[in-house]
Amino acid sequence: MKLNVFSSAPETACALIRYIIAILNAEPKKIFSIAFSGGTTPSVMYDIWANEYRDVTPWERIRFFWVDERCVRPNHSDSNFGVMNSLLLSQVPVINEQIYRIHGEADPLGEAKRYSKLVGKLLPKTNNLPTFDLVLLGVGEDGHTSSIFPGQEALLVSPHTYVVSRNPYDGQKRVALTGQPIINAKRTVFLVTGEKKVSAVKDICNPEGKSPAAYIARNAQNVELFMDFLHQ
Repeated sequence: MKLNVFSSAPETACALIRYIIAILNAEPKKIFSIAFSGGTTPSVMYDIWANEYRDVTPWERIRFFWVDERCVRPNHSDSNFGVMNSLLLSQVPVINEQIYRIHGEADPLGEAKRYSKLVGKLLPKTNNLPTFDLVLLGVGEDGHTSSIFPGQEALLVSPHTYVVSRNPYDGQKRVALTGQPIINAKRTVFLVTGEKKVSAVKDICNPEGKSPAAYIARNAQNVELFMDFLHQ
């Protein structure tokens, strides 16, 4: 795992945007399938991307998927799609055919099955699993990632691509990408900012880390961590 450490959340976000643009520019004829996460930290990135990197991003070569989604309507303030759409997608030259959102307003189990089937159809397969070009992950203070919380480790080895998970703190249902397709992605990137997440990063960097995020970091390919503090 490669660590990329910067002095602030905005600087970290800018570095990650430049990293993604460089990957896109390295293969100028390729269409990239990227799974994006929600949350406060990616929101900073989305806002900067729309305002500072709009004109240097080859938007037409990105297919937008989601790592996870809260089971709410797309116009709800909790919607990962809704936030990204407001801050980024509606501000840049992306067409609807490039956007594959999780329908958070639908029946969760049925939507997990529908989205799994959609991803399985659109993405190439390796190891009999759909293969994203890049999966962008956040990390919670408790080490959860992709709405896979501590105590839900079975989702890390689930045979399904997307499943229904539940936030143990408020009971909210979510549709989440499981561990094996994340591990199977060509690149896995963690974006982590804020000193409250120092302990979560320590666990990720520990070869014996116990959190869901640590499991992903230990097993995925081409893992990079973008953060704004030094772990001790």
